[in-house]
Amino acid sequence: MADLSRRMMLAAAGALMLSRPSFARAEGRSYPKKMSDAEIDAVFETATKGLQAQTDAHVGLWQADKASWSVDLDAGQIEFRNPKGWVITAPVQFIGTFLTTDSTFLWGWDHPSAPDSLREHAKLVRTFGEAQGLEALTTRKIETTEADCWRFTALAAHLAGANGAYRGPVGKALAFLTYGEVNIRKS
Repeated sequence: MADLSRRMMLAAAGALMLSRPSFARAEGRSYPKKMSDAEIDAVFETATKGLQAQTDAHVGLWQADKASWSVDLDAGQIEFRNPKGWVITAPVQFIGTFLTTDSTFLWGWDHPSAPDSLREHAKLVRTFGEAQGLEALTTRKIETTEADCWRFTALAAHLAGANGAYRGPVGKALAFLTYGEVNIRKS
């Protein structure tokens, strides 16, 4: 039983350690200049499924679903603390905020709370949106749903090769973030 549990954890860790370039790489994944609607939908589907797989792995490996969180935007670091007393840290990128009072999303690529160094993943989404003619990805502030904010964040994680994403409450807003390789230590 212990051997099976260890193999499952190693498999989950392997899913997280896919070969990735630098976390905040500016060039992103490459796609054709103009894709069909079906091709764009496929990119979003791949991104969403990929983020779900990463999230499942984080839940299995370090109980991401039960961890408290904090973020230091100046340091560019997100920190989670799980019930086992582990401290999980990772470099972070700011995708945007969803204001629950009016259902608007403000993109991180032009967000007053986001330091320039933490806007790279959001900028990759804007670049993709410009190439594909997708107004929702290129308009600074849009009316949308929380579900769409997750799709935008999944796309950012996919384009940047991030290791995961998180959504956390900040007052009446929800901050959407991507993060890089995690470092796990016992506190």
